[in-house]
Amino acid sequence: MAIKKTKNRKVTRRQRIRRSIRSKISGTATRPRLAVFRSNAHIYAQLIDDHTGHTLVAASTVQDKGITGTGSEQAKSVGLALAGKAKESGIETCVFDRAGFPYHGRVKALADGAREGGLNF
Repeated sequence: MAIKKTKNRKVTRRQRIRRSIRSKISGTATRPRLAVFRSNAHIYAQLIDDHTGHTLVAASTVQDKGITGTGSEQAKSVGLALAGKAKESGIETCVFDRAGFPYHGRVKALADGAREGGLNF
């Protein structure tokens, strides 16, 4: 009996949702894409100009060492830090890209923190 090799169904499902989302949205220099990545230990967020392929602003729990607390508190702090850096760069609006992650928990906390910091999306 042969062993069938399959990928993790949760990962492939998220990748399918991610492709669907990315086909509908893209960022520009005036309204960049707020891309979120959530790993088990950290959360990352970046504002990306898809026309040039450059990251304009980034924040994460890895980059900003002073962020402590629970996962949701850390995510909210990352959102606030990203919004502060975006304001310094002159960015006020963006398009939210959850990258296939459910809009719940840490992803929602990051979005709420970014909104509190002054980003509009």
